[in-house]
Amino acid sequence: MAAGTGALAPFPGPPSTSLHEFPYPPQSRARVARGSPAGGVPPAIDLVLGATAGCLACVLTNPLEVVKTRLQLQGELQPPGTYPRPYRGVLRAVGAVCRADGLRGLQKGLAAGLLYQGLMNGVRFYCYSHAEDAGWTGYPGGTVAAGAVAGAVGAFVGSPAYLVKTHLQAQTLAAVAVGHQHNHESISGAFKSIYKQHGVAGLWRGVTGAVPRVAVGSAAQLATFTSAKDWVCERQWFREGSWAAVLAGGMVSGVAVAVTMTPFDVVSTRLYNQPVDADGTGKLYRGFLDCILQISSKEGLLGLYKGIGAVYLRLGPHTVLSLFFWDELRKMVQHQQPPGP
Repeated sequence: MAAGTGALAPFPGPPSTSLHEFPYPPQSRARVARGSPAGGVPPAIDLVLGATAGCLACVLTNPLEVVKTRLQLQGELQPPGTYPRPYRGVLRAVGAVCRADGLRGLQKGLAAGLLYQGLMNGVRFYCYSHAEDAGWTGYPGGTVAAGAVAGAVGAFVGSPAYLVKTHLQAQTLAAVAVGHQHNHESISGAFKSIYKQHGVAGLWRGVTGAVPRVAVGSAAQLATFTSAKDWVCERQWFREGSWAAVLAGGMVSGVAVAVTMTPFDVVSTRLYNQPVDADGTGKLYRGFLDCILQISSKEGLLGLYKGIGAVYLRLGPHTVLSLFFWDELRKMVQHQQPPGP
């Protein structure tokens, strides 16, 4: 899912079985022999497939990412009720973005978002595929641990792209602007400006918020998704194994994921978007913990849950779309491979 968050963690399952049946492997699943790629798809190929799947899903869910960013920056470090609110809820925020920036405004930061999804998901699926091949996911808790670690590594690698994405999505007309306005002209201009002013380290500013965001979200998602999907199927709302059941399970699981991940998401957005001085030190927050404390003390605990509606609405669709594209791409690759002996 979001990872933007985009999808947060690859959902494991024997790739030889179609994800249209969406099996979630039990802990007693037999190990895959070391060196034998899961489902005949080597980790290096999974890197490309995971990146492509995440990018395709990003195109469809990026508008909610724009809305989420604006909502999370609105009223930054100001007590509730003391600031104007151009963005009121998800639907009104969509309208506000369209009025200020046109329909194209809903796809602000798309190029940076695609770069982030490509880097983060590619590395994430690659790492998870390696863990699966090594049999680590067969141990109790291995699935959650592998998903969290793979997500964290992917978030670190993709952090510069997420930094630029946040800057670009926050930019808008002064009348409805929220948070610091970096005023980048383009994605390439943003990278050049940040690198010129703060060097390579500046490109990873805010990564301390991104890594725990994805790790916590991945763990929560993997820990709750199976139970949520089974709960939906038990009520016979949808046919077991259908994509409708997967989506419904993802939306039910998304409640737990959104509740646990949104505070980290808010902190991540704030750390990425804050202005910095000449040496790259943040002018608003000294780091991850300081950001949490400042938001809690000045905006109240609910300040850590700004944008939770957009986070939730994005989680289920993005996850299912990522899995759907990943599954279809895997099947295309498998069909191109020569049959085994």
